[in-house]
Amino acid sequence: MATDKAHSAISRFKDMMSKVIVGNQETIRLALVAFLTEGHILIEDVPGVGKTLLARTFARCLGLEFRRIQFTPDLLPSDITGINVFNPKTLEFEFKPGPVFCDVLLADEINRATPRTQSSLLECMQEKQVTIDGVTHLLSPHFTVLATQNPIELQGTFPLPEAQMDRFLMRIHLGYPDEEGEKQILERFEQGSEIDPGPPLTQGEVAGLKERVKQVYLSDDLRSYISSICRLTRSLDAVELGASPRATLSLALASKAHAFVEGRDFVLPDDVKALAVPVLAHRLVISQDSFIRGINAQDIVLQVLDDITVPIGDMAR
Repeated sequence: MATDKAHSAISRFKDMMSKVIVGNQETIRLALVAFLTEGHILIEDVPGVGKTLLARTFARCLGLEFRRIQFTPDLLPSDITGINVFNPKTLEFEFKPGPVFCDVLLADEINRATPRTQSSLLECMQEKQVTIDGVTHLLSPHFTVLATQNPIELQGTFPLPEAQMDRFLMRIHLGYPDEEGEKQILERFEQGSEIDPGPPLTQGEVAGLKERVKQVYLSDDLRSYISSICRLTRSLDAVELGASPRATLSLALASKAHAFVEGRDFVLPDDVKALAVPVLAHRLVISQDSFIRGINAQDIVLQVLDDITVPIGDMAR
């Protein structure tokens, strides 16, 4: 895909999303960065701020198949991945695929399912496949999980284990709209009709954008910078579990996608800084002492960015 066509497709996507989602331009950009990096997103926010609308509109604007699973304590792994069912006519078992066989999956209130059910997504998220009764079934090459959870209400929930948190490329927040944004929401609600964002991107455009991201240049100095950030999180007294090597790779790949979305074919330190918190903070396990003193993972990541020397030099090819 030519550069002009790629950036035109990105602009069209942002415009379509903005027709439906009021404000939250930064969130829309981060969601696109995660998708182009083939990563998954954890949307953590209070009820009623548009998490489901964001996921549905996101899939619609990209021209991808969307499915939703409402996670509940009685949900079983087979309700997600699928199950082999015996067919009395053929006297054989037939595989009935679950809702994970789509492009964009909304795992709504993921922390309300039991750990056993949550773990059914681990293979899906990491390898884009499902193994049932020894048979492996491939998922869509665009398979993306957008999971939501309410950080306030903890009754009847099961916290996501570190292994699953590490599989989310980034954690994002929507937040409340400002005064003008809330007025726009009221006006759109009064109109009653569903807003049409316009014709979605084609499959060729989506595949082309992903391919172009892989061609973005990341200098050796920035590789060392990213590595230093992640390695420092592992040696801090305030952190019990630091960023994993998967986190290092995620930050590097996401930085390339961020640079591309910003219109560049090379990564700058500002790209890394812009993504450090959403990519790293949810992966850190802070110590009990830090928790008692009111220090959170975001504060630690920001402090790490202040402590690491930013490389200065030519970042382009």
